[in-house]
Amino acid sequence: MTKIKTTIETFIDDISKFYDAKLWHFITLNGIEIDENEIELQWIFSKYGVKDEITAFYAIANFNQKIPSITHLIPSAIMSEREAVDMFGIDIEGAQKGLFLDNDSLKTPLRGIK
Repeated sequence: MTKIKTTIETFIDDISKFYDAKLWHFITLNGIEIDENEIELQWIFSKYGVKDEITAFYAIANFNQKIPSITHLIPSAIMSEREAVDMFGIDIEGAQKGLFLDNDSLKTPLRGIK
């Protein structure tokens, strides 16, 4: 796996320079809680027709920071973005809460897990 460090301010530009829909499949947006204030976000891609060629862009964000969406580049990313909103309670531009969690579910169930 290739990991490419980026920032919340530049990841859209970095991904747009990298991403070619004919070469790369967007797999998911993943989150890893660092502490009660920060999360590492990972945008993960797999190359079509090549076994085990994975590229992940990652950036550190504050939980109270608004995260830009990549749906203008990759429309299907909305599902991963909405999942991250539900599971971690982050604020991603245009991604609504309520995709996976019922009203009586634990809120942000992946926060606080060590």
